Amino acid sequence: MTDPATRLSEIQSRIASAKRIARRTDEDVTLVAVSKTHAAEAIEPLILAGQHVFGENRVQEAQEKWPALRERHVGIELHLVGQLQSNKADDAVALFDCIHSLDRPSLIGALARAMDRADRRVPCFVQVNIGAEEQKGGCAIADLPALLAEARGADLPVIGLMCVPPLGIEPAPFFALLDKLARDNGLAGRSMGMSDDFETAIMLGATHVRVGSALFGARG
Repeated sequence: MTDPATRLSEIQSRIASAKRIARRTDEDVTLVAVSKTHAAEAIEPLILAGQHVFGENRVQEAQEKWPALRERHVGIELHLVGQLQSNKADDAVALFDCIHSLDRPSLIGALARAMDRADRRVPCFVQVNIGAEEQKGGCAIADLPALLAEARGADLPVIGLMCVPPLGIEPAPFFALLDKLARDNGLAGRSMGMSDDFETAIMLGATHVRVGSALFGARG
C-alpha cells in the first residue's frame, strides 16, 4: 500500500473526477473514512493528511479509540455507519456527530429520548433496505413514508437516506432508486457508495460516500 497521504489524495481526485463527469462540480460530496477495526495508529496518519470525517460501525469500538484521538486533533467529525442497538442510543448521541442507520420505530423512540436528555440533536440518515435482503438492516421501501413521518414527529433531524446495495450485483439501479426515494421525500442527503462503487454513487447523487479499504487497506 502507498502512504496514507497518497491514498487520500487519490480518493479525493477520483471523487472530484466523478463530480465533474456528473456535472456536480458545485456540490459537496463528503468523504467518510470508515475506520472500523483499524487502530488509532492507522487512523492518525489520515488525520495528519487532512481527513477529518470518519465512520465507525460499533459504538463500543468508537468509544475505545476516538476520545483520545479527539483530544489530540480538533475538528474531527464522527459518523456511525453501522447498525445501532436501541440500548446504545445514549452513548451514540454523546459520541457521534451523525447517525446513518436509523431504521425502525423503536430506535426513533430511543434516539429521541437520548437527544432530549443530552439536549443535542444529532443528524440522522434513514437506512433503507434497498435490495429487500432479509439478512440486512434497513427500513423496507414500503415502510419508508411512515417511518419518516414518525421520525419527524419525534423531532429527529433526518437529513437523508442511506443504503448498502446487494453484494455482487450492479449497484447503479439501487443508487438511482435511493436518489429517487430521497427526492420523493424531500431529503437532500444520500449516503451511498463504498470503496468499490463510490464513483458510480456520486454520479447518481451521493452526498456522502463511505470509503474504508481503499484508504486503510485490509481490515485490522
